[in-house]
Amino acid sequence: MSKTKDELEQAIVMLEEKVVSNTSEMISVQADLLQYKKQLQDVNKPGITSAQMDAISEAIEEGVDNFDFSDEDNFDTEFGINYDGKVHLENLELNSSQELIEMIVEEVHKLFVEIEDEDND
Repeated sequence: MSKTKDELEQAIVMLEEKVVSNTSEMISVQADLLQYKKQLQDVNKPGITSAQMDAISEAIEEGVDNFDFSDEDNFDTEFGINYDGKVHLENLELNSSQELIEMIVEEVHKLFVEIEDEDND
């Protein structure tokens, strides 16, 4: 009991439409899944306003600006010589990253008042 050419072509069209429909549904479900995963990640995070985010960004910028990048003692450097005799910097490593971190943290801490965790009651 073989199918006719028209029946096969009709079946192919129906299956292609089903694939397109299922693909659209799958994309929608994947988007929903990603949204819920993001919401789950964010569920225990405290809220913050745009103004607060701007203040934090400015504090980080201030902390970085206060770091003395021109002080060569803050870096370990290794130089090399190219085949054409030109000296080049092979490696540059920040020695005082902790100092930079502390400067940034200090600026951010200025924005907040520390409170006790509710878990410590």
